Amino acid sequence: MAEKAGESGGRIKPDVLVVGAGIAGMQAALEVADAEHHVYLVEKSPTVGGRMLQLDKTFPTLDCASCIGTPKMSQVGSNRFINLMTYSEVDEISGHVGDFKVKIRKKARFVDEHKCTGCGVCQEKCPWRADSEWNLGLGKRKAIYTPFAQAVPNIPVIDKNVCAFLQTGKCRACEKFCPAGAIDFNQTDTIVEVEVGAIIVTTGFDLLDPTPMIQYGYGKFENVFTSLEVERLISSTGPTEGHVVLKDGSTPKGVAIIHCVGSRDENYHEYCSRVCCMYGLKHAHLIKEKTGADVYQMYIDMRCFGKGYEEFYKRISEEDVHFIRGKVAQVTDIAITDEEKDRLVVVCEDTLLGTLIRVPVDMVVLSIAMEPRTDADQIAKIFGLKQDKDGFFEEEHYKLDPMSTGTEGIFLAGCCQGPKDIPDTVAQAIGAAAKALALVARGEIGTRAEAEAVAVGGN
Repeated sequence: MAEKAGESGGRIKPDVLVVGAGIAGMQAALEVADAEHHVYLVEKSPTVGGRMLQLDKTFPTLDCASCIGTPKMSQVGSNRFINLMTYSEVDEISGHVGDFKVKIRKKARFVDEHKCTGCGVCQEKCPWRADSEWNLGLGKRKAIYTPFAQAVPNIPVIDKNVCAFLQTGKCRACEKFCPAGAIDFNQTDTIVEVEVGAIIVTTGFDLLDPTPMIQYGYGKFENVFTSLEVERLISSTGPTEGHVVLKDGSTPKGVAIIHCVGSRDENYHEYCSRVCCMYGLKHAHLIKEKTGADVYQMYIDMRCFGKGYEEFYKRISEEDVHFIRGKVAQVTDIAITDEEKDRLVVVCEDTLLGTLIRVPVDMVVLSIAMEPRTDADQIAKIFGLKQDKDGFFEEEHYKLDPMSTGTEGIFLAGCCQGPKDIPDTVAQAIGAAAKALALVARGEIGTRAEAEAVAVGGN
């Protein structure tokens, strides 16, 4: 239970905690830092950047995601008002608005951050490999690794579940070849305690795992991909260096993009994920540009709601992309014609023609739903947040106060509050930063009523 302030109120701590360092967290941290308030930016992965940095280009302008994202990463890493704590998680929060006490667990990297120069020799010499989380298992990374070349900070981490020395006591190749002597196998997790006046939660989202949706064949047919997997194939920094290829290395001649996989579906998520139509259109453009394949869009409705979005839809529709309005019944490899032999077949209702059609293709792309993080329940408990019926964190008022929460002094930004695109995420992050700054800039809580504590992680 959070403590209560005295009758006369109390001093507000001037620092701010931002939890999650995707585009929302980075933007919020930079806004607070620009006002010369100290920020603790906590990120559970080894680098800042989040989902946006896994993308190749962003709609509707087709800007390079890395080109617009990495400058923000560099700003976050070099700003003197931002204490960047990657590979770290919030363990516990106590206190009340204006005076939160936070315990942050810094996980052991087994690399000395002060000695490491980011030369990469340790990764070159490491003989052990594992699936790359950054490339969603489409490529490999070493037991000691940075997720991608532009990672901030550019300091590797040792995966203790893959490292041969930490598992068996043998190897130590990274330690032997590190010219800076930065490898430290004696490192342990450490707890850092900080005090802040306000907290901004920007923990992001997960993407639906379509494996249980057996009608789409994900996990059964090797050339059925999720939307984010295709992003990594398209990206020049991805496992195929930007070549859109099938699992056998050949170039697809036909690609089907299936919309609303897990969204607008009573069996999974009833809500619209908002971005799927647009990234499906983007994928159609980029795949056609790179392969010259026939591209089919299987959609229920086209929802192009943002600035420049309808124009982007019109542009793609003029690029010889085939649009089929209807729900996909199944993806199968059972051929009934010579044209379908050795290919995937998308069985789909065409509601405009009023008939069931079969479309033979080589690759299927599933436009999967955005959903709450798998640890959203745990995060909600730690921060004293409520969740809506879909599992996203609940705001104080959807229309009039979408950044505030039921716990005073804790604010939301980005997709942890609900599905949204990059511009809306950035706008909400700026708004949440303004809310936090308005609080900490007051300097003092005036009355007991104003300072009445709300339980953090409790009732």
